Amino acid sequence: MQKQRGFTLVELLVVIAIIGVLIALLLPAVQQAREAARRMQCTNNLKQLGLALHNYHDTYGSFVYRKGGTNSPSGETDYDLSNFGRRSGFISLLPFLEQSALWDQIKSGGTNLPNTADHRNPEGPSGWQAGWAGWRDAPDLLVCPSDAGVPDNSGAYNSYGFVIGDRMDGATNEMNPRGIFGRVRTTRFADIVDGSSNTLMMSERLCEAGMPRDSAGHTTTANEIQYKLAVAVGISGTKAAPNVCYTAISGKYIVAGTNIQGRWGTAYCDAQPMYVGITTILPPNGPACTDDSGTNGDRADVQIPPNSEHPGGVNGLFADGSIHFIAETIDTGDLSVAQPASGPSNYGVWGALGSKAGGEPTSSF
Repeated sequence: MQKQRGFTLVELLVVIAIIGVLIALLLPAVQQAREAARRMQCTNNLKQLGLALHNYHDTYGSFVYRKGGTNSPSGETDYDLSNFGRRSGFISLLPFLEQSALWDQIKSGGTNLPNTADHRNPEGPSGWQAGWAGWRDAPDLLVCPSDAGVPDNSGAYNSYGFVIGDRMDGATNEMNPRGIFGRVRTTRFADIVDGSSNTLMMSERLCEAGMPRDSAGHTTTANEIQYKLAVAVGISGTKAAPNVCYTAISGKYIVAGTNIQGRWGTAYCDAQPMYVGITTILPPNGPACTDDSGTNGDRADVQIPPNSEHPGGVNGLFADGSIHFIAETIDTGDLSVAQPASGPSNYGVWGALGSKAGGEPTSSF
């Protein structure tokens, strides 16, 4: 009778080793395929936002403002009585994002607000009243699937922001910014004299949920917080020379001893740049910082570049509705000087994409 011959130990180890090598080769391909799918969904989200912005313009003759809304009576400090002029443009876009029910709820105001007696106020309370139903849950398309900073899809989170432009000075409250989206005043297609295909309208940034919200309460330690997930606060001199912001980072971390704040993407209804703003000064995936100090999101002088988990750059929505991938190596010109309120951008191709009427020559990116 012939004996059955099995695997020897050596042969079994060789087979296991081969399987291990195959798995090691396959995993990166699977991860790349998943990221490609996430990036495609992220692009589709921006396309939907672009359509909403264009439909809004068709209806009202201009794009939404980044910052506006209702204000309480003079001297009133009860922020439940209005949204304190800090309602973001995302709220205006809700009817054009198939969110009419949510818009109707917000437009009618709210009752049973956290800090006041029962009353009804137009267009909701201040954005930091996160307990109010209208502000509690953002539409899912405001979240990029690649954004690991978003804890879940059931909060007021956003991965996309409005482009303010290429000027840091007074960016928070500028009524006529170099970019498309400012405070109260709106922009028409006719105002985009550099051309809609050459002007960036929106881009993406990682949500900073889970980071310390108030700089007064947190100073970083070494290798504690990745710079893509927070804003360095009070980096003096950045308004005059934006590249000073690089002194606040070491490798992929914010340097020890820096005051930081993590608000971006945590309240889609709040119009401050610390929540929904994008600048085109430092390049994509560069650090974010403010020149002025403070304990909340009211700082005037900010630069907040887009960033993402997509390898090498970010997705950008242009005023003509097109989507382009913008590399983190894009030309940024001279970052050692300030940007005047008018004229061509000092920050190369990247700055030119953020200005709507800088008069810069068209250049590829």
